Amino acid sequence: MLASFKRTNEGEQNTNMIYSTVMARRPDSGTKEEIWTRGDLKEIMRNLSLLSEHGVREFYERAYRECRIVNSHTFPPARAVQELVQAWKQLRKWRRP
Repeated sequence: MLASFKRTNEGEQNTNMIYSTVMARRPDSGTKEEIWTRGDLKEIMRNLSLLSEHGVREFYERAYRECRIVNSHTFPPARAVQELVQAWKQLRKWRRP
């Protein structure tokens, strides 16, 4: 009886191993997603520092809207997230005492 349990358990492990090697993959859109370089991000931060607080808040709100996830098919581009982070950093700098 113990031998039959061992065989059944081995078969189940093999089956689980076969299924676990298959992974879901994101569909390839064929184009590489564009991101800002470190130099570009520094330039964005410099430009934001020259704006008024109101201007940076508007930039932040626009970036926030672009980063909104409506459903599982709409995912924000990396550049939009990077812009949101830069605006947040600038607002955070002004907030510190």
